[in-house]
Amino acid sequence: MCNNYNTIEQQGQVPIKAWTKGVPFEDAAIAQLNNIAQMSLVHSHIAVMPDVHMGKGATIGSVIPSVDAVIPAAVGVDIGCGMVATKTTLTASQLPDNLAAIRHAFEAAVPHGRTGRGRGARDRGAWHNIPDVVAGEWQKLEKRFEKICVKHPAIKNSNHVNHLGTMGTGNHFLELA
Repeated sequence: MCNNYNTIEQQGQVPIKAWTKGVPFEDAAIAQLNNIAQMSLVHSHIAVMPDVHMGKGATIGSVIPSVDAVIPAAVGVDIGCGMVATKTTLTASQLPDNLAAIRHAFEAAVPHGRTGRGRGARDRGAWHNIPDVVAGEWQKLEKRFEKICVKHPAIKNSNHVNHLGTMGTGNHFLELA
């Protein structure tokens, strides 16, 4: 089987699968990943994306699945963005050779990116019209959010509702594996 990633394996750690073929990968980031891969709470393997570089506590551009633990440094500045892994019933042989239609379906269901107002302007979020299901979920969260705003008023004017249920505006991604 031909893999589109390199595997870094050392005794006493989970494998590191690095989608970095042809991309420079700094030694400091490799060392940091090897340290993380030795942690007993890491599940299965660490996935490394092409934007990999050394971070504070965890390597930027890596996905570190954990069991019964949340590692704040592993989610970095996106600590509130959330992440979900969903197992499907699909096998690779059931997928088409060209995944463009699946990608477009994901993008239609889960908005992403900036709304085109420019970097300096206040981004209103990826939803042009917030769907009823998202508005309903926000209503469940709103009272708790207001309590948090009392203690941290700077977040009151954030894009909390407009980005809820979207990919946001950063380097977020969906992966079908």
